[in-house]
Amino acid sequence: MRIRKLSCLKFTILTGFAIFIVINIKSVGEDEQNLQAEEEHPENGKRNIANLRTKDTDILESVPVQSSQSKEKPDPAESEAADSLAGERINELPNPLSSREDSQVNQSQDKQKSQLSLKDILEKLKEANKAQIIHNESLFGPITNDTIVIVVQVHDRIKYLRHLIKSLSLAAGIDQTLLIFSHDVWDEQLNNLVRSIDFAQVLQIFYPFSLQTHTNTFPGESSRDCPRDAKVHRVISSKCTNSAWPDIHGHYREAKFTQTKHHWWWKANQVFHNLQALKDFQGYFLFLEEDHYASEDFLHVLKLMINEKNNFGSQVDILCLGTYLRKFNFRANSKQTRGDPIMPARERQRHERRLNAIEDVEKSSPGFSRQLLWASEFLRSVLNVFNKAEVSEWISSKHNMGMAFTRTEWNKMVACSSSFCKYDDYNWDWSLQHVSLNCMQEKLQVMMVKGPRVFHIGECGVHHKKSHCDSDSVIEKLKTIIKTANKYFFPDSLSVSRLNTKKKTKLKKANGGWGDKRDHWLCMNFTLSSFNML
Repeated sequence: MRIRKLSCLKFTILTGFAIFIVINIKSVGEDEQNLQAEEEHPENGKRNIANLRTKDTDILESVPVQSSQSKEKPDPAESEAADSLAGERINELPNPLSSREDSQVNQSQDKQKSQLSLKDILEKLKEANKAQIIHNESLFGPITNDTIVIVVQVHDRIKYLRHLIKSLSLAAGIDQTLLIFSHDVWDEQLNNLVRSIDFAQVLQIFYPFSLQTHTNTFPGESSRDCPRDAKVHRVISSKCTNSAWPDIHGHYREAKFTQTKHHWWWKANQVFHNLQALKDFQGYFLFLEEDHYASEDFLHVLKLMINEKNNFGSQVDILCLGTYLRKFNFRANSKQTRGDPIMPARERQRHERRLNAIEDVEKSSPGFSRQLLWASEFLRSVLNVFNKAEVSEWISSKHNMGMAFTRTEWNKMVACSSSFCKYDDYNWDWSLQHVSLNCMQEKLQVMMVKGPRVFHIGECGVHHKKSHCDSDSVIEKLKTIIKTANKYFFPDSLSVSRLNTKKKTKLKKANGGWGDKRDHWLCMNFTLSSFNML
């Protein structure tokens, strides 16, 4: 009897175990079938790669186009709908998520390298540059000579680019522009962000000689290149490629620094000579960079400057919407305020003490001047000049941000392409300064708006020396400045004066980094190729 009970118990256990195995095998089979179906039809599966994209690449939400004449602010209740960038927001912008660094898309690039071969990327660049597709053309076209063409140079700092696009979306008259984004990195997240713009016409172009596409060969770094700090007398015998071409400081080229100047010159040649949509365009090109930020009235002010330029005629070549407040306000405006007879005596004395304190600190700490932008007393003294502009000689360190000019001025620059391309400085603006002083018959003249409408927010980048940079802090401070100055925006007119200075502009010693003859030849080839295509 006991044996029979044990046999029944064993039978029950074995039967249950067999049923359990059959059920699990069936479940696994169904999962495999579902997975296979999802791979064959990704649009139906939860594993669709589109669902894995980060929220910052979602398309822009619909934004009511702001009239160039409108100065009204959006209703707070409608702010969510009026925000042009979709997804979770931090400071009114899409959440970049914690899966990557805020300021760069390097992780995204690494992922793409495993998916796209170098050949694939080169093919995509070639196709895009040949197609020259203008998005939203049917909504905001056609392009006329009154259109403002905004050319943005983009590297890989998507967080800054997102803020720039946000600021552009809020600008009055932005629907009357063509936005051209010139990239030196192929990255789908950057591409998706740019292509999601729905408030203006958009065109993307791609610099075809980037470090991304030339990782082990010129203009990237080759194993046969001389090390930066190699001694000239030693490398001659080593037979490294560029041994005969050190810069003026005795150093050899660094590809990561030469790319920006190459890109800037290629981009300018491309938009003026090689874009079919602009072949007959005679209007203004405004040059920005990914780490710039524009005020709501920057286009309104630009048009006022264009009207004023017509009054000055040939005396003005470049219109400048941005300046470095620390340079302008402290050096010029504070001196004008000193001794102002209209200012009450007590206020004048207080202002005098503040300026003296700033001068003392700046003398002892040269880097302090960079912080003046955020000083409250520094800001207050610039507010009364937001409707003023001045005409002076163009200086690269002061007038290189938010530059606007036409084909006429570009023709003067490109005529000096040899001077630009062979000057031993890896900075495009210092090279243009050299062109102005040493090649042109008359030095470049600029009209600069004294209350800036384009701001620099790029604390993290090529020239950043600190181990840590806080871009969020800079952007928040900038928003405070704009909010404080808001009532001074959209002036009815500009008061323009000529800045007469007896001091002769001298070009400081070049920064070097551009002694390699290959860089000279590549730069010159951009211009030669452009004219050959005409």
